[in-house]
Amino acid sequence: MSDYLANLFSLAGRTAVVTGASRGIGAALAKALCGAGASVTGLGRSAAPAESVPGVSYLACDIRDADAFEQACEQVFQSEGRLDILVNAAGITLPQDADSDSFRVFDETLAVNLTAAYRCCEIASGCMKRNGGGAIINVTSIGAALGFPGNPGYVAAKGGLAALTRALALDLASHNIRVNNLAPGYIRTAMTEGSYANPARHAARLERMMIKRWGMPEDLAGAAIFLASDASAYVTGTDVFVDGGWTAKGL
Repeated sequence: MSDYLANLFSLAGRTAVVTGASRGIGAALAKALCGAGASVTGLGRSAAPAESVPGVSYLACDIRDADAFEQACEQVFQSEGRLDILVNAAGITLPQDADSDSFRVFDETLAVNLTAAYRCCEIASGCMKRNGGGAIINVTSIGAALGFPGNPGYVAAKGGLAALTRALALDLASHNIRVNNLAPGYIRTAMTEGSYANPARHAARLERMMIKRWGMPEDLAGAAIFLASDASAYVTGTDVFVDGGWTAKGL
C-alpha cells in the first residue's frame, strides 16, 4: 500500500468513542477504528463487554444517562487530550405484537435510538470543538429509508436519526465537524439471530439482497474507517448504505 493511501485512511493520533460497543456492530466498529490507528474507548450498558476487543478500552455507560455519557467523554478527553470521532452504534429493537404495550415500546425505542443519540452528538461535539473538529457517525438502518412491518418505533427512530444527521451536519460544519449516517442492512448479530435462524424469515430477507448473503458486522468496517478518516474529508450530511444492495433493488 502506498504511503498516500495509508495516510488517507489512517486514524493514527485520533481518539474515538463508540457506543453500543459491548457486542455486535458496535464491537466490530470499535475494532475497525482501532485497527486503523485510533485510540478507541467503547461504551456499553454491560459491566464488561460480551465481545472483548484487543486494544479497545471499555467503560460501562448507559447512554440514556446524559450525565454519565458526558463524564465518559470528559474522561476520554482528559486522558487523550482530544476527542475526534463518535460512533453512535447503540440501539435496541422491540418489535410490537398483540401482547405488547405499543406506547411503551415506541417511547422506549425512541429514547435509546434517537433521543440518547442526539444527546451523545451534542456532548461529543462539544469536546470536538475544543480540538478543532471531528467526525460523527450515526448508525441508522435500511429501516430509515424503507417501511418495515410490526416495528414502527424502530423505523421512526432510525428515520429520525437520519434526518437529525443532516441537521447536525449543517449546524456543526462551521466547527469542522462532519456528521454522516452508516446504514446497515440485515447484519447477523444477537439482535437479528432470531430471524437468521428462522428458515422462512432468513430466505425472505435473503431474497431482498443483491449480494446473496446476510451481512456480518465486519462488513461495516471499511465504510466506518472511510467516514472517520480524511478519505471522506468532503463528505457530510449523507447516508452510506451497507446493505448488500437491498435499498437499490427493484423487481
